[in-house]
Amino acid sequence: MDFPLMIMSTLLAFLLLGGVLASKASSDISFNVNYNVTWGYDHVMSSNQGREIQLSMDNYSGAGFGSKLSYGSGFFHLRIKQPEKDSAGVVTAFYLTSHTHNRDELDFEFLGNREGKPYTLQTNVFSNGQGNREQRTLLWFDPTADFHSYKILWNHHLIVFFVDNIPIRVFKNNTNIGVSYPSQPMQIEASLWNGDSWATDGGNTKINWSHAPFKAYFQGFNVNGCPSINHNYYSNIQHCSSSKYWWNTRNYWKLDSNQQRAYEAVRTKYMNYDYCGDRPRYPTPPPECLSQW
Repeated sequence: MDFPLMIMSTLLAFLLLGGVLASKASSDISFNVNYNVTWGYDHVMSSNQGREIQLSMDNYSGAGFGSKLSYGSGFFHLRIKQPEKDSAGVVTAFYLTSHTHNRDELDFEFLGNREGKPYTLQTNVFSNGQGNREQRTLLWFDPTADFHSYKILWNHHLIVFFVDNIPIRVFKNNTNIGVSYPSQPMQIEASLWNGDSWATDGGNTKINWSHAPFKAYFQGFNVNGCPSINHNYYSNIQHCSSSKYWWNTRNYWKLDSNQQRAYEAVRTKYMNYDYCGDRPRYPTPPPECLSQW
């Protein structure tokens, strides 16, 4: 697909922003510094001195990894290359989660497809156990051809999902109108798993196991986050709203004008589902939908 002209006109600004963010982050470090494998141990392979991790999935198992620490705010990222060829029913996920019964969670879910068809990126926001806030965006590039950067900004003011420094979703802190907002310590996780009951064409297109094993690749294991003192207690992330963390400073309380234009262009051209506009599901839009950027 052709990249929209409106987004192209702002790419330079985002590249400059990316340079600023990169300068704030340490250079790539080994996976083992901040992460552990959490399941599918024999389906995980490390390369380049731990700077790249491959997860694989076959009809026996997928695999996943998670951060050693939980965090109370941050600007989290991974560089990911999606499984190639025919990956219908295969889900690659990058997300933050609290692992509580009333979980907070921020999801990137990449929904595989038949070879040559567009890739769908689904995002979701859970707060205090409430989810069902899906948005789906068609990616304007081939995510299987190379690594791309996926980021989640989470501070006390807003949550923003970025693809290559372009914002594709904003979830504002609307606690003032009764909307719960993620406030629990969350771990960073990534996984490759079997989602063919729902992921492609509503579950009608199943995994073609003749293409297994499916492989996803991950880079960029440095973490820009405020560690939770004790992930079992909400009160211990209060310090994570401090302005001593750069992602909490005023520049990150809202999108700037260039980001806003790119965000609106992506929503117009590439978004193909938004729970806020699903009237059969929500005859009355959820209150946060009335407070969009």
